[in-house]
Amino acid sequence: MQTDPRLEQLNNWLSKELAIQDYTIEPASADASFRRYFRISSNNETWIAMDAPPDKEDCQPFVHIATMIENTGVQAPHIFHWNTEQGFMLLSDLGNQPYLNSLSDKTADKLYKEAMDALYKMQTIRNGLADYDTTLLQFEMSLFEDWYLNRHLQITLDSGLQLSLKSIFDLLVDNALQQPRVFVHRDYHSRNLMITHTDNPGVIDFQDAVMGAITYDLVSLLKDCYIAWPRQQLIKWLNYFRINNPLTNNIDEDIFIRWFDLMGLQRHLKVLGIFSRLNYRDNKANYLNDLPLTLAYVIDVCQRYEDLAPLLDLFSSLNINADRNILDQIK
Repeated sequence: MQTDPRLEQLNNWLSKELAIQDYTIEPASADASFRRYFRISSNNETWIAMDAPPDKEDCQPFVHIATMIENTGVQAPHIFHWNTEQGFMLLSDLGNQPYLNSLSDKTADKLYKEAMDALYKMQTIRNGLADYDTTLLQFEMSLFEDWYLNRHLQITLDSGLQLSLKSIFDLLVDNALQQPRVFVHRDYHSRNLMITHTDNPGVIDFQDAVMGAITYDLVSLLKDCYIAWPRQQLIKWLNYFRINNPLTNNIDEDIFIRWFDLMGLQRHLKVLGIFSRLNYRDNKANYLNDLPLTLAYVIDVCQRYEDLAPLLDLFSSLNINADRNILDQIK
């Protein structure tokens, strides 16, 4: 019988150090890191216990950013207890209903506007975060070649194609650095937004936040790698954000849309690499199911801008094609 030493330690911490009695424990979720989450129920109360092995996960950013988010009036997990040596936390329970499970044509407008309203508030955070700089942006995009092209598709670029790809990377970095710098969650999408009865949404998985381009989290939300919307609807939401945000309401719509689209291309190239890496390095094969939509976003935006033609040509020369049905959904 296989044992789980970390779970045994967690139970010991809950029952002996925190003196929680007569509780039940069940898996709540896992993410793309080494963290695990358990729902703890006792006497009609529930909490979330985080298991973050100290040798693999640094919880300090989570604590720091959770506090800053709470201070803006946005709902993040409240930290009741933290055992730094063992890597355990007891958090408030934001429920088990992520946006992804509830988004529909009837619910999406309200849910997305609430998510954008929360985003405005978080973008007022100004201190204590690393910069989403050229080095980080370029590193993220390098994952596309290393893990998606080289490992997943078994394609090696010649020097000419590498130069072509580099020119696009440079263009995308310039686009990101042109934009107002704000708090960036970095994974602000339908699996990390929880539907809550008050102060919707609950925001999770924010520990990698940085200071970066103002459209980055908007791209994560509206060009979500797990659910797609028609372009016409997407632009309506984008303009809701642009007009209602004091940092963007004086920016020309066409300029803002270009910022948004090119920021999305940077993110989706990175994500193609990350999803491939999660499969081959971390044995999380389910992320391969999300490659087709992510690729469709890439192809779609390349077809919209002349200066992205080199990337479209590169895809054509490598015979990399997006699913036509998915492309039609996001047109």
